[in-house]
Amino acid sequence: MKLKTLTVFAVGLFLSTFGYSQIINGNFEKYPVFEECYGVDVSASKSCFNQTLISKIKTEFKVPQYVIDENYKGDIVVLFEVTKEGDFRVLNVTAVYEDLREEVKRIFNDLPQIKPATYNGRATYMQFSMPVPVSALLTKEGFGSDLNSSENFTEAKPIEQLTSEYDSIKTFPFENREYDSQLFIPFSHQTYSRFDKEVNAVGTNAHTALKPFIYSDVNNYYDFKEKQEVLYKEKSSWFGRKLWNEHMVTLQGDTYWFTLDPAADLQLGVETAANEDQSFTYNNTRAVIFQGGLGDKLNFYTVFYESQGTFPGYFNRYARSIAPDGGNPGIVPGRGVAAEAADGNFDYPVAEAYLSYSPSKYFNFQFGHGKNFIGDGYRSLLFSDNASPYPFFKMSTKFWKFKLTNTWMSLRDVRSDVVENGSFRTKFMANHYLSFNATKRLNLGLFESVIWTNENDRGFDLNYLNPIIFYRAIEFSTGSRGGNALLGLSAKYKFSDRFNVYAQVIIDEFSTGAVFSSDKSFQNKQGVQVGFKYYEAFNVENLQLQFEFNQVRPYVYSNNEIVLNYGHNNQSMAHLWGANFKEIIAIARYQNDRWYGTAKAVYGKRGFEIGDINNVYYGGSIYGNDENIPSELGIEIGQGNTANTFIGNVELGYIVNPSTNFKLYTNILYRNNSIAEYDPVNLTESTVWLNFGIRTDIFNWYYDY
Repeated sequence: MKLKTLTVFAVGLFLSTFGYSQIINGNFEKYPVFEECYGVDVSASKSCFNQTLISKIKTEFKVPQYVIDENYKGDIVVLFEVTKEGDFRVLNVTAVYEDLREEVKRIFNDLPQIKPATYNGRATYMQFSMPVPVSALLTKEGFGSDLNSSENFTEAKPIEQLTSEYDSIKTFPFENREYDSQLFIPFSHQTYSRFDKEVNAVGTNAHTALKPFIYSDVNNYYDFKEKQEVLYKEKSSWFGRKLWNEHMVTLQGDTYWFTLDPAADLQLGVETAANEDQSFTYNNTRAVIFQGGLGDKLNFYTVFYESQGTFPGYFNRYARSIAPDGGNPGIVPGRGVAAEAADGNFDYPVAEAYLSYSPSKYFNFQFGHGKNFIGDGYRSLLFSDNASPYPFFKMSTKFWKFKLTNTWMSLRDVRSDVVENGSFRTKFMANHYLSFNATKRLNLGLFESVIWTNENDRGFDLNYLNPIIFYRAIEFSTGSRGGNALLGLSAKYKFSDRFNVYAQVIIDEFSTGAVFSSDKSFQNKQGVQVGFKYYEAFNVENLQLQFEFNQVRPYVYSNNEIVLNYGHNNQSMAHLWGANFKEIIAIARYQNDRWYGTAKAVYGKRGFEIGDINNVYYGGSIYGNDENIPSELGIEIGQGNTANTFIGNVELGYIVNPSTNFKLYTNILYRNNSIAEYDPVNLTESTVWLNFGIRTDIFNWYYDY
């Protein structure tokens, strides 16, 4: 992919035009007009039409003498049409006597040609149903003030027909109904920082660990419409509004709405540690986003990405090291399996979609293909979004101060050791997370997850469909190798509206003796996270600071049955470093109008595997067998091939369109990695990566490897 190609595509993205919906608001239907009604105001045309028609029927109708003698007081019902040419045509007449039916037909056939009905200024036909009371034909008052009287006519009422039904479909100005919908707010750390302070205010009943958030939940604390409109530019042209303020294509009716947008992630950069075969880095992603709502309870979202790219050397080496079986050269972390592009780089299509349905204020159901996250930090030790998208079904139940979320997933093991007949190995995961706002300041969370495979044609185990079951008990009941269960705890305390602390604990193998002893047993498989956030830091408006510490001991997330590990597509479903590490993260975020800036520093100590002849497993990779460990005691974080990694990252950007979160940005990343022994993937090197791009910011890129 050449720079010229990227430039042409970027220009083409802005110059592409899309059809857009015609906005119609109001009643554009006009009744047929008798000559007697010429000059009558449009608002009175309906009444004039009826009064004139009734007068002509009264004047011309001859009631047979025998009907009068029998004192008949029933109705004649006539269905008729005024054609596009203004002629009356009888469709059907219902009456007790044949003579009455024939008399109605005679009168309507003799009616004069009139001006036809119109819709949106164009002539159309209109069909009517009209009861004709026989008793009213014998009096002089056919159309009196009391229309309900049996002595009076009632109005001719229009009949819905195919043409009028189609023409009656109205659309209205788009009002960003996504803000009150059941749609996800696309999970980007930069995007979520805009309303993080509001949802974490003291006294809110928000459950902030469960991501992505739903618009309608956050809109209770953060007025999206108001905040977005403050950023809008004064643009009158269609192109100006679509570029700077609005969705590209919108359609909204009484009970439905849709938006359609092009999306892109176009990057171009250079790296100081690049080899001779790689003169620059790039990413060329084109996408289409389609979302909408049907009624107030059902929403949908779909996005398809077509991408090619090559990244910094350390990132490319890692992507190739986790390549799946079958010949594909790699897996782009967080995205998906990549094919070899024409230029030798990655070609990786990705698709995500979901349905979101809320039958009541207590429940929300989601079914789709995407990612989820549990935690208040930058990382999550429980459940993260750094792996590839996967199929999932999620049920959220919210009541009082509780929120229970159950997620069922289908994951894949793509290693050569488990592939059968060219098909990747399927495994299933079920987890639940119970969030409890114990006080207006304190939130507590309980997490539990279990992974199992299709051993003995087990398939999707119905035991795990129970949303409140204790998974660890099911794991025991199905056999020691029947599944791998993990437990987790979380907490958050709000000292004030501007300062809160949060924590997580993950427990892979709960052994109180191993946890509390000082012998550093390999069975002490746990990880901890502690962090804090400081909003409006040092009284600087819109400045947010975050500090976080993460530590995961060796062998966490792994299993003696490797396929039962906490992974998907050769990536961890929790922390992207797997296990066997300590990490410190500091983040500063600032925004002003459409401008934003982020500075991030990550420092960590990691223990990688050593490729020796004994194949000893040191607990860094989650794809290892913990039956082949160096010893049962004396296990320490960083054991194996010890590495120290520092990553510094600064990004400056400008939000071009706040409705689609389309932005321009520049990013500079410094990475220094030193490792004890040579590793073909994790080299000892320092590199600077300078990157420029335009991007629809709807997911997280993680370059912290």
